[in-house]
Amino acid sequence: LADDPGAGKTIMAGLYIRELVMRADAKRILIVAPGSLVEQWRDELSEKFGLDFHIYTPGLDQASPSGNAFEDFHQLIVRLDQVSRDEEETPKERVPGPMQAKLLAAGWDLVVFDESHKLAAHYFGSKLEKTARFRFAERIGAETRHLLLMTATPHNGKDEDFQLFLSLLDSDRFYGRFRDGVHKVDASDLMRRMVKEELVKFDNTPLFPERKAYTVNYTLSDLEAALYESVTDYVKTEMGKADQLQGSRKGSVGFALTALQRRLASSPEAIFQSLKRRKERLQNRVRDEKLGMRGRKALSETVFEIPDDDDDLNADEQEHLEEEVIDDATAASTVSELEAEIIILQGLEDRAKAVVASGLDRKWDELSRILQNAPELRGESGRHRKLIIFSEHRDTLNYLRGKIAGVLGNEDSIVTIHGGTHRDERRKIQAAFRSDPDVRVLVATDAAGEGVNLQNANLMVNYDLPWNPNRLEQRFGRIHRIGQTEVCHLWNLVAKETREGEVYHRLLKKLEVESESLKGRVFDILGEVFEDTSLKDLLMQAIRYGDSPEVRSRLTRKIDTVLDHDHLKSLLNRNALAQETMSAERLYAVKEEMEKAEARRLQP
Repeated sequence: LADDPGAGKTIMAGLYIRELVMRADAKRILIVAPGSLVEQWRDELSEKFGLDFHIYTPGLDQASPSGNAFEDFHQLIVRLDQVSRDEEETPKERVPGPMQAKLLAAGWDLVVFDESHKLAAHYFGSKLEKTARFRFAERIGAETRHLLLMTATPHNGKDEDFQLFLSLLDSDRFYGRFRDGVHKVDASDLMRRMVKEELVKFDNTPLFPERKAYTVNYTLSDLEAALYESVTDYVKTEMGKADQLQGSRKGSVGFALTALQRRLASSPEAIFQSLKRRKERLQNRVRDEKLGMRGRKALSETVFEIPDDDDDLNADEQEHLEEEVIDDATAASTVSELEAEIIILQGLEDRAKAVVASGLDRKWDELSRILQNAPELRGESGRHRKLIIFSEHRDTLNYLRGKIAGVLGNEDSIVTIHGGTHRDERRKIQAAFRSDPDVRVLVATDAAGEGVNLQNANLMVNYDLPWNPNRLEQRFGRIHRIGQTEVCHLWNLVAKETREGEVYHRLLKKLEVESESLKGRVFDILGEVFEDTSLKDLLMQAIRYGDSPEVRSRLTRKIDTVLDHDHLKSLLNRNALAQETMSAERLYAVKEEMEKAEARRLQP
């Protein structure tokens, strides 16, 4: 099931489950979803279909009569990585660990994988490399009668990877390696894809309204520009040192510096707080070193589990990991190197403090202008329409809350959601934003971008731009969903004069042009545009080597290539692998059948 984001895949899966249950064709049902979506699955299946699913936790084993929840509960939801990582190494191969083995032995009638593009396998030369997720999907596929894979992006541009993905559904038909010219991957009988922009209602009007994006460029003040240059120089220098490190420590230092650079673009408050916390943590470590509390190895111990795939972590985990790593990971290997780094950080912190104290924040000035002057923000009655603002950092979120309250004149009209917001609290906030006429603005981090439906709003501002294009697509998908009746407007704030801002500005401007010609469909494939080089790598190259004109022109060419009209068309055509469209006659026949059924129900 490969419908576009927001086109109702979860609802379709719910209908399918309900139908199989009613026909007594499925009793034992397992849903495998990324950790960030399991609660949403449980809530939707309960509210909309009256199906009572349990989320698997080790505690559920203890609560179940036999001590094996997989046997005792017939309808379960499990976290993909929790199960797939449960493997053991033997001399010949990897085998299921104890939990995965229990799950496989339980036997299932239907297994549903959400976000199933994460089940990846690739050929490197002639060697087939399967991820743990793919191996788990293969094993469970052999133990179930019905298997449903759900993803909005089934094809990553490589036919051989797509064939491996389809082998999960039919291992005989898609056996072996794809060879161009010999094989043709035809999935039309195994796959259903609905493209948002082509869905219509019975009266032939589009189901989804138009969506428009605007790029808002802002110019840094002299103080902000000086701070930007000095922090960027620090990041570049430390990145150079990190390149000399080995193993996972190199990864964690790189991750910390990347996060610092993103906070620099977020707000003066975010970079000030981050520099201050980082300096304090490093000072504590110097003190510990001198007291000899932590032996000599202490400096090499800042190693964190940094995932290869940005989507491995849900937004809450991403926020938490950033907080930990940004304060602690350093390339320094002796006390004197640490002390030298602390002196640099003190200077940067003083600069950031001066910017905060000056009250200069050109980015906020632009948002303030949108809030006060954009005609789209006023309804017919003159009232402020509902607006969602996405930021990446909690410091910025709190800062914005105070600033927006000053503009709107009422702090109660603003609500916030971030990674630390408890699930019940999050529900209350969403409900207030949906139904309370006095709540006008939701300021959120990406924790609200996962599985939250907010189609009662049609206006969105990206205060911070994510370095993962999938997140950009996800955010817009929060308001551009079934049930949205208004044109959706999105403002992206970017400082063109910064190094990463220049790359992003170019990207957004190209997006605007292509969005016009492709009627907004470009937003559905943003995550696939950067297949060979990730957007994150391009932005990091701009930061580290952006002084060189050759690098800048190469990055510009790269952006122009990935967003080239023909390239985008080919991506859209590739995604149209199995499009189902109804002819007008078929549409009216279905409508007539529905009307007859309705009439029969009304008869006494």
